[in-house]
Amino acid sequence: MPSIAALFPGQGSQTVGMGRDLSERWPSAAEVFAAVDRGLSSPLSELCWNGPEDDLRLTENTQPALLAHSIAAWSVLTASGLKIGGVAGHSLGEYSAVVAAGGLGVAEAAHTVRLRGRLMQAAVPVGEGAMAAVIDLDDEQVETACRAEEEAGGGVVAAVNFNSPGQVVIAGSSAAVAGAGERCKKLGARRVLPLPVSAPFHSPLMAPAREGLEPTLRGLGFRTLEVPLYRNVDAAAVTAPEDVRDGLIRQVDAPVLWSEIIRRMLADGYDTFVEVGTGNVLCGLVRRIDKNAVCYPAGTVETVEKVLTELV
Repeated sequence: MPSIAALFPGQGSQTVGMGRDLSERWPSAAEVFAAVDRGLSSPLSELCWNGPEDDLRLTENTQPALLAHSIAAWSVLTASGLKIGGVAGHSLGEYSAVVAAGGLGVAEAAHTVRLRGRLMQAAVPVGEGAMAAVIDLDDEQVETACRAEEEAGGGVVAAVNFNSPGQVVIAGSSAAVAGAGERCKKLGARRVLPLPVSAPFHSPLMAPAREGLEPTLRGLGFRTLEVPLYRNVDAAAVTAPEDVRDGLIRQVDAPVLWSEIIRRMLADGYDTFVEVGTGNVLCGLVRRIDKNAVCYPAGTVETVEKVLTELV
């Protein structure tokens, strides 16, 4: 049998209609959306399924919506017998991973990520921050470009998502991201793609959001995880409540070390991954990190059924 790990996507994967087919097919999925609606005292499920898209893309809605879809799909997979040995989530997805591993209830998590979204958006006024994906440049060269831009007085900019070899996301003040992007091109980057986001997530400019979220995270009753969580901030595999809480606090304004997480999971013996929730972005990154790795998306009736047929 393969050694399976579950991966959970982050912001950017959202789409109107997400999770609706799961809820129509499986009562356990419908109950997850209902639990999130109750926890938020708002009909988030209606927004997920029917839009409007502009409202779904608001960070305070996007974050609990993605979590609800991931856990709805997860409920179906586990009820049908899928067994996994470890979890990881990209940025926001780390909350879904914690819920899946038994560390937190879905309603508590949804309330927390809605607050997280509001705080992250409030930390930097719209238009003053930016993010961009740097394509086909070594990690070290991207970091060099960011340091050079800061040292030249361009503003705050840092490498914040180490997604896969040749794909690093930078974030910071709008001017500094533009300047660092030009430096990356001069160093040989094939492309620098501005991302359609409303804040410079995981950059040092998110420090106010981390400080605002920390009291809530410290007040949550995290439980010991049933399987290891590979944390965003250092790729360490943890199960203890304090280690989980610490990772969620620190990741707000710290880089996501996704490449290192997947490499460590591969080294620990995982050979099959299931991306639980919206889209298949993480499966694409896994294959860029190791072309021999197997990754299944699982966010629709069709893809969930395929996972159940092939892995259970």
